[in-house]
Amino acid sequence: MDRSGEVKAFSQTAMANNHAVIDYCRTSLAALSGSTAGILGLPTLYGFAFYAISVLALWLMLLWKAGVNWKKFFVSRQSLLTNGFFGQMFTYVLFWTFLYGMVHVY
Repeated sequence: MDRSGEVKAFSQTAMANNHAVIDYCRTSLAALSGSTAGILGLPTLYGFAFYAISVLALWLMLLWKAGVNWKKFFVSRQSLLTNGFFGQMFTYVLFWTFLYGMVHVY
């Protein structure tokens, strides 16, 4: 029930599908932005700042795509931003260091 007394029903299957799509987007973003940071040769703090900016940009694009009715698709906006932040960072660092090494070291 929400504040107005209206009963809200959620489809677990639809919510699980939404989270799976978001996880796929995050993984793709981490690989793409890590590759970009590696090719650009971004050093330590600039590289991590680039990751934070790209995650924030993805979050804003998802909220923009969902529109004002984001509650129909996701439980909360905060969990949409924070879930998987550190998990996808490993993918980002993997692509970042690999491409940095391939382009700038070898």
